[in-house]
Amino acid sequence: MADRCNEPSRRGFLKAAGTATLATTATGSVAGCLGDSDEADNGGSGGGTLRYGRSAHSATLDPQNTTSGEVSKVTNQIYDGLIDFQPGGAAITESLATDWSMEGTSVSLTLREGVQFDDGTEFTAADFIATYRRFTDEEYEYYFEDRSAYGSFTLGNWIDSVEADGDYSLSITLTQPYAPFLRNLAMFAAVVLSADDIESGFDFNSDANGTGPFQLSELDDANGRIQLTRNSNYWGDGPQVDQVLFVERGQNSTRAQALVEGELDIIDNLDPSTIGTVEDADSTTVVNGQGINVGYLGFNQSQVEAFRDTRVRQAISYAIDTQSIVEEVYDGIATQAGQPCPPALFGQDDEIEPYGQDLEAAQQLLSDAGYDDGFSFTLTTFQDARGYNPAPLPTAETIRTNLSEIGIDVEIDDRQFADYLTYLDEGNHDAALAGWYTDNADPDNFYYVLLHPQVSSPEGKDWVDWDTEGYNTSNRTAWANQEYMDLIENAQQTAAQDDRAELYHEAAQIAHDEAPWVYIDYADEIRGVSNRVSDYSVAAIGGPFLRLVSVE
Repeated sequence: MADRCNEPSRRGFLKAAGTATLATTATGSVAGCLGDSDEADNGGSGGGTLRYGRSAHSATLDPQNTTSGEVSKVTNQIYDGLIDFQPGGAAITESLATDWSMEGTSVSLTLREGVQFDDGTEFTAADFIATYRRFTDEEYEYYFEDRSAYGSFTLGNWIDSVEADGDYSLSITLTQPYAPFLRNLAMFAAVVLSADDIESGFDFNSDANGTGPFQLSELDDANGRIQLTRNSNYWGDGPQVDQVLFVERGQNSTRAQALVEGELDIIDNLDPSTIGTVEDADSTTVVNGQGINVGYLGFNQSQVEAFRDTRVRQAISYAIDTQSIVEEVYDGIATQAGQPCPPALFGQDDEIEPYGQDLEAAQQLLSDAGYDDGFSFTLTTFQDARGYNPAPLPTAETIRTNLSEIGIDVEIDDRQFADYLTYLDEGNHDAALAGWYTDNADPDNFYYVLLHPQVSSPEGKDWVDWDTEGYNTSNRTAWANQEYMDLIENAQQTAAQDDRAELYHEAAQIAHDEAPWVYIDYADEIRGVSNRVSDYSVAAIGGPFLRLVSVE
């Protein structure tokens, strides 16, 4: 499949958004590869079963019902979006759409003909329209009330109308100029579902019917297994294996040992201790690439009054030794963070320095805020490593130790990841260790999605109540700084990348100084891979691209 990112019809947008939206990083430097990552001949010529070990089972297979990357690993194999990301990079490329243009608020897409869902029905423009309406349109008969928070910031906030010009052409009118829109169409939450399925009450939580390279064969919730098989109706290149088996192995050490012993072929979410296990084995290799992610501690200002004082948040930022966390707890597989946007994207301001540990400054700020005797809060975290936090419990324990030195008592609340997500979505946390992988490799995916409340800022305060209608629960802090919000909204509507970067730099300074987060790290993408695997690329965005992978 040819890369069509530089076609004239798209050049204007890609110049504005930064073709791969990487500041200085070439596509190849984002990927760590085993073998040649070029796409194979259509239909695949290999066979066998690829076994992918992960830390958590998918609670749903509905891409509109999740914010979990564990789910998207599976659904990205089953469903396609109109646009995709290049394997191992961040540039956009064709998928169900073969050509597109965007000018102002007008977007036109030409759709691929001859594509079938795995049940044999034909893909047309009507399928995208039904998908969009299910996710965003409350007046649609089949509107999905249990949709995830992705609906609004992926499509709903930006699309005014969608019209089909025949079966293979879409005209989209946006509510405003929105620079990242085409990249949003490549996000996992924007994959296309079948209109027939939507309107017949199909259970997307437990079944699947997509246009992707694989189709669902078995969903075994009891044993944490999902089996996919080759989709014989797939329109594209590959897959190279007959089956993909996703297997839950909750403990990092268990997952790494299963890889070394040949029970698994690819594992992720490695922590510093398990990296050594994989590196030392003759049968396995550690593969890494530059990540586009951030790990942080978020203060829930809706829940804890003390966190509404900027001085308290700054005090905690000065008290926590994030340099020690990334160098010693994470064993150097991450770099220290100081702002929301990771260094791979043009929206990061490299002149902003991370908070350095300064206990004297921290104590003074607490005193100035009226907390000479400290206070207490509960820190919620997840139990097993994530890419953006390879050691969550040691991180939490380090934070507890650091804060005890300034009189703040921290209780650690560690949860299984699915329970953790629900707990945070409901706003029950005092503070939480959290993180984010990029969805579209655009700064907006960090600045807007994670720190804009998507509701009005109440006059005279910089936080909102969690129960405010329309509140963006991906903002784990309830922070609502109007100056910051205005800058982010202006950046969304700005075409020129240099001008957008200036706006993001101003926003980054506010986010640093106001400290709604303790900025912890930007982590590398690290995978453990069996030597029987070839053509696997580490994907910082999208993927994993398992249709390209071969096994011996």
